[in-house]
Amino acid sequence: QLQLVESGGGLVQPGGSLTLSCTVSSDTFSIIGWFRTAPGKEREPVAAISKSGASYNLEAPVKDRFRITKEEHSNTIFLQMNDLKSEDTAVYYCAAAQRFAGLLMTEDEYNAWGQGTQVTVSS
Repeated sequence: QLQLVESGGGLVQPGGSLTLSCTVSSDTFSIIGWFRTAPGKEREPVAAISKSGASYNLEAPVKDRFRITKEEHSNTIFLQMNDLKSEDTAVYYCAAAQRFAGLLMTEDEYNAWGQGTQVTVSS
């Protein structure tokens, strides 16, 4: 069973930056996704990256502000978040899937999840 641990959340002012990390317990995954759950809203996808790190996707609301990368020779994935807005406030989760079905996989297709890390954007 894969285990994922997120870190890096916190409180940041609008326009600020944060980098989240997700460490996976083994390399038996094909894709890592980041999702977020904002207050009063359903969980939504944010980004996804293949195991090699060569392919990735960023969802439209964050495409020009966030960056997803995978550390080489490591099972750690980073979500670099710039120009943060109040609407980015959410609990951010990373998830792993052992079967690769494209970069737009739904949350139901992921089979291991981290515990989540809170990101609050507020002045």
